[in-house]
Amino acid sequence: MELWFSELHTPNVKFSIKVDRQLYAGRSEFQRIDIFDSKEFGRFLTLDGYMMLTEKDEFIYHEMITHVPLCVNPDVRNVLVIGGGDGGTVRELVRYPGIRHIDLVEIDELVVEVCRKYLPQTTGGLSDARVAIHYEDGLKFVRHAKDAYDLIIVDSTDPFGPGEGLFTKEFYGSCYKALREDGIMVNQHESPFYTQDAYAMQRAHKRIVSSFPISRVYQAHIPTYPSGHWLFGFASKKRHPVKDAHFTQWNALGLKTRYYNTQLHAGAFALPNYVEEMLRDVEP
Repeated sequence: MELWFSELHTPNVKFSIKVDRQLYAGRSEFQRIDIFDSKEFGRFLTLDGYMMLTEKDEFIYHEMITHVPLCVNPDVRNVLVIGGGDGGTVRELVRYPGIRHIDLVEIDELVVEVCRKYLPQTTGGLSDARVAIHYEDGLKFVRHAKDAYDLIIVDSTDPFGPGEGLFTKEFYGSCYKALREDGIMVNQHESPFYTQDAYAMQRAHKRIVSSFPISRVYQAHIPTYPSGHWLFGFASKKRHPVKDAHFTQWNALGLKTRYYNTQLHAGAFALPNYVEEMLRDVEP
């Protein structure tokens, strides 16, 4: 008997991966957590039946959400990561010796425990001495911070369930206050392709634009996410994501990456016309 994991991307589209075995199944007070093993994508994590990451393609997401802002501001010292209990974003951040402190705020402690056990590929950086893990609501945590961070990375799930509060106007306004005068916020920005995902993307963009003077969107190709076409948001108080990027300085760091490079950085902000139109539709 064959075992398949399937996720509905729309009522008419289903994405499936053939599974060798299920390694973990459990439920926290927030969500259902599953770990599967597969030949094609290796181990993968799902929350409430939605794909979060696979061993084969997680590097794309985590490199793009991390290295883009750090190329724009090489002097980042204090970072806040909201969500990201799988550890992949922190793994990329701790590669930068200049970063002094990282606060990881994850609402679900069980996600971190399960990923530490079954996904060591992504969680190794969580043991770095510069990382402090806080098991609490990201919206409440950031509400009490002011002028505290150079960079905030919103590594959230989709805009429903535990991640719903991380897509509100109040949340983005709190992030603005928590950032220093030249601070940057980067968030996973959903997909523009399917109607429901595109609506969530537009709604988030509209709220971020109303909070930050500089707000741009960039893209990456992530095979296991709906449509494979995924967006990230870049919002800043002062820094433009391309004009103010320090490409030469970033290259001098000598970081080995599998997806991100500085040419790709610039090109990722050149969006298809249909995406540009959707963004303009919700901008002031």
